Amino acid sequence: MPKDREREKEELQILGQSLQNNLMQKQAFQSQLIEIENALRELEASKDDCYKIVGNIMIKSDKSTLIKDLNAKKEVLELRIKTVEKQEDKLKEKFQEKQKEVIKDLK
Repeated sequence: MPKDREREKEELQILGQSLQNNLMQKQAFQSQLIEIENALRELEASKDDCYKIVGNIMIKSDKSTLIKDLNAKKEVLELRIKTVEKQEDKLKEKFQEKQKEVIKDLK
């Protein structure tokens, strides 16, 4: 029986780590999304020339093309965030179930 408890505790720890990794990934995607939204707002308000950073250089670019590219990146990030949120929900559910099992076994 103690081996089963140890295995369940390990599984609980692994689920906790997976949940934490998932949250970090979600935060990274959300940060990127905020950057893109800020860039889009600046582009919309800008009347000056627009530039795109490619590698270590800035290249003059068409405003509408930049907006189109940023909107495409935004859509991809929003989909990734939704996917990560679905994974997060499943991991939370599994974590809570495993946590209940471990607590039940300890009693």
